[in-house]
Amino acid sequence: MIRLFLRQHSSWLLFVVGLQLIVNLILVVDSGFQGVSLYYMNLVWFVLIGFFLLWRYLVEAKMMRDYAYKKRNYAEAVKEEYEERLSRHKAELQEQKLLLLERQDELVAWVHEMKSPLTAIQLIVDKMEAPELKEQMETEWLRLYLLLDQQLHATRLLTIEQDNRIEKVVLKEVLVQEVKSLRSWCFEKQLALDLQDVDVVVQTDAKWLGFITRQILSNAVKYSEVGGEIHIYTTTEHEQLILHIQDQGVGIKTEDLPRVFRKSYTGTIGRETSAATGMGLYLAKQVADSLAIQLSIDSTEQIGTTVHIRFPKTNAYVKTLA
Repeated sequence: MIRLFLRQHSSWLLFVVGLQLIVNLILVVDSGFQGVSLYYMNLVWFVLIGFFLLWRYLVEAKMMRDYAYKKRNYAEAVKEEYEERLSRHKAELQEQKLLLLERQDELVAWVHEMKSPLTAIQLIVDKMEAPELKEQMETEWLRLYLLLDQQLHATRLLTIEQDNRIEKVVLKEVLVQEVKSLRSWCFEKQLALDLQDVDVVVQTDAKWLGFITRQILSNAVKYSEVGGEIHIYTTTEHEQLILHIQDQGVGIKTEDLPRVFRKSYTGTIGRETSAATGMGLYLAKQVADSLAIQLSIDSTEQIGTTVHIRFPKTNAYVKTLA
């Protein structure tokens, strides 16, 4: 820092040293100057300073003019540059938005196209006579359907605010419908499903609530042992209804619990099977947050998992819409 400071002011330092040397030289060389008046010495001093300042002005005049111009036009230049960048970014954002919507529409169209062969396959499966083969085909068809359904709702999640309808929903009707859709899988694993105290009314979106429970129930079936049980029941806490879905499956490791709602996180158990995508609970959590529903999970390895779906109070939900 000191070296840089001295380099920047080297011309001034040289001038002061040189001026002092000149004064000393005059006094030494000509003793007659010793009687010279103070006025004369000051005149010489200021003349030399004047010439030096004139030289420095000529050297720095161009830089000073540039600085004065920039100072006058700096605010305007910054404003113009900001507006230009903002306009460019808005155009790029609009282009990306249109591209995203276009791809979203293409993906939704593809999923709907896939439903046609799925329907045809279902009709073929229904005509099959071999019970064991028919059961296996129904199970594989269901898994394929769930994956397509998951992809469809993942795409629609981007515009969920425009695709929901809050109304009074009978919880039992939603649960029974989702349980029926999984019946072939439950029969294959010989699972017993028990519903208790679910004949209640909640205020939410029936379609998206069905999606949430579908993801949780499919996980419960997937990770349950053959011959196990799945309990579905409700409780009330602080005037809030809580739906519990409890299985007796492999459970979740303690270190995995804080991350189960992360995107594409399959956990230790999920890595052991190729069927795990890590998207089900992530999407369910995203939808739940949009509906002011709270999701939480308790689990013990090799004992089972319980997912808690806490519905908001009516007033709390109205506030989220405001």
